[in-house]
Amino acid sequence: MSDAEVDSEPNPTAGGSVPHVWRLRARGCWTEAATLLAPYALTAFGPALERAGLLAEQCLFTLDGWPEAEDALRTAEALARTDDERGEAACERGHLAYLATQFAVHDRADEASAALGRSAALLTPGAPGRPLLDFRRGLVAENLAGDRVAARAAYRRAHSGAVAHGDTLLTSFTWRHLAGLAARDGDLAEAHRGFTESLRIRTELGYLIGAAPALVSLATVEPEPEAVRLRAEACRLLRLLGGVPVWLADELGVNGR
Repeated sequence: MSDAEVDSEPNPTAGGSVPHVWRLRARGCWTEAATLLAPYALTAFGPALERAGLLAEQCLFTLDGWPEAEDALRTAEALARTDDERGEAACERGHLAYLATQFAVHDRADEASAALGRSAALLTPGAPGRPLLDFRRGLVAENLAGDRVAARAAYRRAHSGAVAHGDTLLTSFTWRHLAGLAARDGDLAEAHRGFTESLRIRTELGYLIGAAPALVSLATVEPEPEAVRLRAEACRLLRLLGGVPVWLADELGVNGR
């Protein structure tokens, strides 16, 4: 399974509602970040949803921690009061179901589609959560339904929305997935542009945990010896981070902890 097939995206509250959450998350310290959020997540929807997103991201990168992510998501769902909040929680529900399906933990494809559809019905037009929803609908279209046309349209909507809302980190994911589709279509120039932008953004934001997948993707459209250098840098980062993301470490033959 390639990293382009399983890559996901950050929660839109990238800076974190509590000091140090982003710094920990960007380095793959999801448990520690979730612990900082835990006292606030008991009573407030925003921190609860952010915590659920962190733990879902941990599932993506480590293929572990599914029960904890489910528990955190149920807490966020219980705290949702407005339609937009319920829509954001449904979006997170769809994402977790998508990840479980993509990694063959459980077949929850129907749940993923239903939850994202519910999110689309609840979120108001122009809501900050819309770009993230569009991106996740693109993931389902591309990787579960095999519909690249629908996926490209969803990723483009997500990209425009992320730019409009100033969600820079999400744009690194939309660039990356649009580039992946371009590469599959043989448009290597556009693929190179998108992969380069994705890596640039992640580097500038210090999103260290997402740098290795971005390096490997860019290497697929670079000639030698640059491709070799990029893969070597990805391997160095994987060792630094203890073999996370595990699926990329397995692909590159890098030992974890």
